[in-house]
Amino acid sequence: MNIIITGGAGFIGSHVVRLFVNKYPDYHIICLDKLTYAGNLENLADVEDKPNYTFVKADICDFDTMLALMREHQVDGIIHLAAESHVDRSIKDPFTFAKTNVLGTLSLLQAAKIYWESLPERYEGKRFYHISTDEVYGALQFDGTLFTEQTKYQPHSPYSASKASSDHFVRAYHDTYGMPTIVTNCSNNYGPYQFPEKLIPLFINNIRHRRPLPVYGKGENVRDWLYVVDHARAIDTIFHNGRIAETYNIGGFNEWRNIDIIHVLIRTVDRLLGRPEGADLDLITFVTDRQGHDLRYAIDSTKLKEELGWEPSLQFEEGIEKTVQWYLDHQEWMDRVTSGDYQRYYDDMYKGR
Repeated sequence: MNIIITGGAGFIGSHVVRLFVNKYPDYHIICLDKLTYAGNLENLADVEDKPNYTFVKADICDFDTMLALMREHQVDGIIHLAAESHVDRSIKDPFTFAKTNVLGTLSLLQAAKIYWESLPERYEGKRFYHISTDEVYGALQFDGTLFTEQTKYQPHSPYSASKASSDHFVRAYHDTYGMPTIVTNCSNNYGPYQFPEKLIPLFINNIRHRRPLPVYGKGENVRDWLYVVDHARAIDTIFHNGRIAETYNIGGFNEWRNIDIIHVLIRTVDRLLGRPEGADLDLITFVTDRQGHDLRYAIDSTKLKEELGWEPSLQFEEGIEKTVQWYLDHQEWMDRVTSGDYQRYYDDMYKGR
């Protein structure tokens, strides 16, 4: 098979590319990435010389290039991860999120449609797999309920609205043209190579350097957390065995309040650095809550477990230990990615709040 993985140099994408390149030596994996601030080829240094790996720098919004790539590489499948994904950025710049997440997805869909419909076999053996987010479902109360595949869409931020729109386009291409599509909605990911605008790598780095830890509101918002390697495993399973036109939720059955996550991070970083555990609790700084901040997300992955046998392999305590240790061991990587654009962004978002 010839498979394009979009956003392949990003956080989740690099783990998916690595898994597919190493697990399927007979596949040709085309890593497609625009290399914006969160895309980093250093994330894939360990596979860049593999014979079944090709990197292409391109923008998914460039329809002509997408169609040319489909034809040049005779693409059988697309695993679509490329997206603008940070809610704070979407609040400041919703147009970029609409362009990348909606029009970029539409560009890929149309390129795949034109190429696959030109083949004698048309859609046979082809697959368009779109990775989305649990944020399209809106927010839950503290009542024990979970997001299921039947939960009504109620996006509350420009980011989640753009992802909801892209999900609808993917399903529309199946319903209108018969394209073999699959959509998955995942919970918050954590693990190595995550760009440090997100909570866990941002706070690990700040704790290490004893910088303030800006916490929205009172830190009571709840998220379901999934180790990124487990997400990559789920994508592998669903791409090969998932039913066409289905939606699968991917979650960790692992809910944590933000403030509790931060306490765990402080204790873990302090312990691994040889400091007294909890010595850096005074770094916590409560700031004005984010606009439209959803209260709680929680994913029900029962369908995925019962149909395809997938479940998370790591408990959160083990996953967070591995994650913290990775960032502490890769300070040079962190220093490189937190220079320039990110540092200006961080200063703008949090200083003086």
